[in-house]
Amino acid sequence: MSGGSGGKKKLSKAERLRLQKEEEDRRLIEEEEARLRAEQEEAERLEKERIVREERERLEAKDQERRGTELAELHSLEENFLWARQWKADYRAHAKWEHYMQCDGSPDPAVPQEINTFMSLWQENKNEDIEFVIKKGNQVLNLIEKLNFLLLDTPPNELMEEVIVQYQESILELQSLLHQKYNEATEHLLKKASTFADSDSGNMDVVIKDKNITFCIWGNLKKNARFKNHMFCDAENGFDLPKTVATSDVAVRILHTHYDHISPLQRIPKQHLKMQALESKPELTVLYDMKEEKEEEQKSGEDSDLVIEKESDGRKSTISFKDSTKVDPGENEKLEEESDKKSENVSTISGGTQVLHAVWHNFQVAPLQVATDEKEEEIIGENVVDLHQFTPVGGVYFIDALKLPPQAKQIRGWTMVELLDVGLETYPYPPESEETEDATYPHIGVTLRLLDSVIFFEEPMVARWDSAGKQWRTDGISDIKYKMKEKQISFEMDAFYTITLIQDAHLNMPYQSWELRPNGTDELLFTIVTAFAEVQMQIKDNQCMLSSVIMDGSEQLSHLTGKWTSPIDLTVALKKAGVNIFPSDYSYKYVCVNKKTLLAEVTSYQQMALVASAFAFSWSKWNLASGQDQVVFKVSEHLKTDAIKDEDWSLYMFNGQRAQRLKISETSEAFSEDLAENTEFHSTLYHLLKDFASEGAIEKVKKASCLLIDAIYQLLIATRVLTYS
Repeated sequence: MSGGSGGKKKLSKAERLRLQKEEEDRRLIEEEEARLRAEQEEAERLEKERIVREERERLEAKDQERRGTELAELHSLEENFLWARQWKADYRAHAKWEHYMQCDGSPDPAVPQEINTFMSLWQENKNEDIEFVIKKGNQVLNLIEKLNFLLLDTPPNELMEEVIVQYQESILELQSLLHQKYNEATEHLLKKASTFADSDSGNMDVVIKDKNITFCIWGNLKKNARFKNHMFCDAENGFDLPKTVATSDVAVRILHTHYDHISPLQRIPKQHLKMQALESKPELTVLYDMKEEKEEEQKSGEDSDLVIEKESDGRKSTISFKDSTKVDPGENEKLEEESDKKSENVSTISGGTQVLHAVWHNFQVAPLQVATDEKEEEIIGENVVDLHQFTPVGGVYFIDALKLPPQAKQIRGWTMVELLDVGLETYPYPPESEETEDATYPHIGVTLRLLDSVIFFEEPMVARWDSAGKQWRTDGISDIKYKMKEKQISFEMDAFYTITLIQDAHLNMPYQSWELRPNGTDELLFTIVTAFAEVQMQIKDNQCMLSSVIMDGSEQLSHLTGKWTSPIDLTVALKKAGVNIFPSDYSYKYVCVNKKTLLAEVTSYQQMALVASAFAFSWSKWNLASGQDQVVFKVSEHLKTDAIKDEDWSLYMFNGQRAQRLKISETSEAFSEDLAENTEFHSTLYHLLKDFASEGAIEKVKKASCLLIDAIYQLLIATRVLTYS
């Protein structure tokens, strides 16, 4: 039997060597081809990079060549800020003169002699009628508002430290006098409590409502333990007293001031944006002036804190105005070095050595780095409200137990009353006695009606005022029950306290999106969308108006909408109403944001304001990916009244010294700084937009009102949408 016919033919040694050689030759050829291909690809890559680099260098050189010309053109536009500033200074002077010429008897709160005379005259006035006091109180509140406006509106370089101290002293004295008059009016009412007796219970029941206060007072004339709880029907405020109090000569007052005169006044920060001449260049550069602040503090002495005595609730308290942003020398040097390194990264503004005030008390720009006051942080302990993170909303509720003075009696046709010259006396509860120091007493139940003019986005904290520590605290309050739909809250207190409702100041930050859009006329619509609400504001000339606040599909704050006012007043009104979309210099500690450098952010706001009359701006998700030195936003020319289509937007990037149009879109998979095709670098946002803009748009930009530009800038710097979105 043969076994070779079905088997595989065995290769000879020579055949194997030949095949191996062919395989080796093929491998060498493939490797050589791969090497040549790699070299070619590398050469093509290098060539492409060279072309891109040379093109970028060419564009950079071209940008540098025309930089002087572009900045000179920008100067003529930026003079609008100086004109607006001068207009406002003239307006303040005119308003002062108009007030003088009216001679209506109302004081100028900025003049110490006039405000002191006003307070002295009211101090001497013995008219204790509650209606008169409330009417006079509204005048006092108006004076306080004027002083606050002067503190916020006057440029920092024009507001001397002694003037700030004077204004804030006047504010505190007016607040103290107003509360004193409320107490005197309360005492006057209690002396004739029997004339206000309720027909059902026989006890005193008085409710007076005004636009600024709600005054509720109950007098226990019958001392019937069954009437230990009471609801003021007209105000929907009420209380539940312990039995021992319900059978005593006691009165309960719930004085709800729709404003907050309890929380310490915030010191006006000295930090501001200053235009400082550089020795090497003729232009003026926007810098963050921290060095000047340090020098001013050194000149004013080591302890420059302002301490003012304020009388509240019948007791004197001391309020200290401490600098809220203290910077140590190391941070100061770091800021100066950073300013020197980035002196090119800013826009320039003509106007000599004048200061462009970009920052007010509510419009301050957060510093690049803030060294937190460690002493202040040590004070903030458990149960203490951090007023950098939280804010009182809806005013203050003074809940007091007062001693009921002797009432008039009819004896043989004579009306007799025992007169006690002790003033308004507080009823002590719990009783102040060493023997009862460790004893426990029943709590006081309280029901409060929330203001309709305030939005609470979440259930608020209830806090009590600690007059000794000058702080709001959350201890001593228990069993809190919320009825937010009914705008009602109830709780228990272990003593009679002054109460406020606390809300997180940063609930609406970071913003989900924003848009600044001209509407085809001389007005703009500024929209900010937060996690809770959509806020729309209109801007026209030097004023703005709240168009709508939409929450859960329904419009809110109807009492604020449709009224033209200044940007500062609108900011104050929205914050008072609980809608805080205005970051402070501490907000970065409580909000997760991509904090932009001051140069990139503020210069962008300036140049956006200059062209916003013809161009719309909007939020871009790539702003979070562009780092601290660059801001990214969407831009579209917009001269119509309708909405902007998605395809009409383009992405722009700006760092303060160079603007460019990006190749990517909002729907791209990754961020890239590549230039859009057929585009160039420019030193300013204005000149970059000119490359793509119509003649009508550029003409509209050149004719834009300086007051409109300034108002746009104020709202941009107040909301800081490029960092807090």
